[in-house]
Amino acid sequence: MEIEAKLRDFILESYLFTDDQSALNNEDSFLNKGIIDSTGILELIFFLEEAFGVKVEDDEMIPENLDSVLNVTKFVESKI
Repeated sequence: MEIEAKLRDFILESYLFTDDQSALNNEDSFLNKGIIDSTGILELIFFLEEAFGVKVEDDEMIPENLDSVLNVTKFVESKI
């Protein structure tokens, strides 16, 4: 749950500019909802590597891993 909470806070503060938890559902697609663009994905990856000590490989930079709070949380948990 700590991963999800840190990730949600990062997305809300960095991309939605709010601390309102209801502004983001865990299943919301970052790309389809316009929350994060391609540059934002790189920033998200840097955040994951720094905050959780995981290495995101080039072949892991896919929507199934990085396109929602739910997907990113599962991805990070699988890397730890």
